[in-house]
Amino acid sequence: MKTETMTHYSSLDAFMAYIEEKNPGQPDFLQAVYEVAEHVLPFVQKNPKYQEQRILERIIEPDRIIIFRVTWQDDQGGIHINKGYRVQFNNAIGPYKGGLRFHPSVSMDTFKFLGFEQVFKNSLTTLPMGAGKGGADFDPKGKSDAEVMRFCQAFMTELIRHIGKDTDVPAGDIGVGAREISYMFGQHKRLTNRFTGVLTGKSLEYGGSLIRKEATGYGTVYFVNNMLKEQGDSMTGKSCVISGSGNVAQYAAEKVLQLGGKVLTMSDSAGYIYDKEGINEEKLAWIMELKNVRRGRIKEYAEAFNAEYVAGERPWGVPCDVTLPCATQNELSGDDAKLLLKNGCKAVGEGANMPSTPDAIHAFLNAKILYAPGKAANAGGVAISGLEMSQNSMRLSWDREDLDKKLQDIMLRIHQQCVQHGQDDGFINYVKGANIAGFIKVADAMIAYGVM
Repeated sequence: MKTETMTHYSSLDAFMAYIEEKNPGQPDFLQAVYEVAEHVLPFVQKNPKYQEQRILERIIEPDRIIIFRVTWQDDQGGIHINKGYRVQFNNAIGPYKGGLRFHPSVSMDTFKFLGFEQVFKNSLTTLPMGAGKGGADFDPKGKSDAEVMRFCQAFMTELIRHIGKDTDVPAGDIGVGAREISYMFGQHKRLTNRFTGVLTGKSLEYGGSLIRKEATGYGTVYFVNNMLKEQGDSMTGKSCVISGSGNVAQYAAEKVLQLGGKVLTMSDSAGYIYDKEGINEEKLAWIMELKNVRRGRIKEYAEAFNAEYVAGERPWGVPCDVTLPCATQNELSGDDAKLLLKNGCKAVGEGANMPSTPDAIHAFLNAKILYAPGKAANAGGVAISGLEMSQNSMRLSWDREDLDKKLQDIMLRIHQQCVQHGQDDGFINYVKGANIAGFIKVADAMIAYGVM
């Protein structure tokens, strides 16, 4: 067995060949593993206790994967069948914690990649949270409230077997907002006759937390500001290119403005807008109304404010100081990264999960600019979810100022961990720092439990 372990650890290529053999046809998951192993594997090789206990291989394998059928009726009485998932990845440092995503494109590969990223993200927050992820290939778009309600109730009727406030505490994600969380929480309460903090992202009226919707975007900008401060700089006066126009992008833009930066772009799946004058508070409020209430397209902004609209592209060709990819995974390629660098980009903070391809990451690291991976930069959302769990357990609510201060403190602690473990010949490699710091806490807990 020891020989086999050494063979798997002999090189990154050998290790990834072993992982790919066990997880065929899962490109997103394998990409996420590669991005971690690239930095953690050399660390493990220098620390025999992790190598002998095969901790890296154990972390890569989920505790369990639950797949189930969800059957529901539309408003005309038609019957629909969707597939539901919950990947409970690792609970070494706390209950499984991670969002639910409703989108027609999801698969087991999606949730394994997201769950694996969540292991390190949750560890970095320093809060007692394990990692999980789940959802369904259901599309809430175009559905009536009643149809969404029936789907959420059917989904929770099965999911309830596998979750609990001390077992697994899901939250929202793409396609799962306050409406969906409310329907699922109501069904859980109905079936259990208990009012418990089994979901986060709830409405304030029944146990939700202030600044939860702002937390991921705010936290991303706080992290980037911490990176700039490390170099004696700040967000003040920086021009920022942001992708996306959903929740994360909206509140990232809001915080950039509050810290004295200038927002040049936002986007959706159809294209991006470029406002040379800057998207100010009033314009951002217009975008929030467009996206959150009217469910319109970002191109309407260009018509309303005489801005440039580029269809079918992402905003990486716009010159900027700071880039915040806040849309979706693999939206920023190696060529995009080179274009950003050519146009003067000094810092990148990932608001989305794994938005940069491996080629893009290597381009940023080789250029030695400030680059914050999603597991560090966008951990603010799950951090506030963890604080919502604490508020539910104590039956109290903290005010907005207290929570924002706690969020800033958490993002500062994450930054400090990355700096501590990311030193690389005078350069701070935040990818290396985040991966190693996130790994150590979980790995030490797993060793303490013995082989299990």
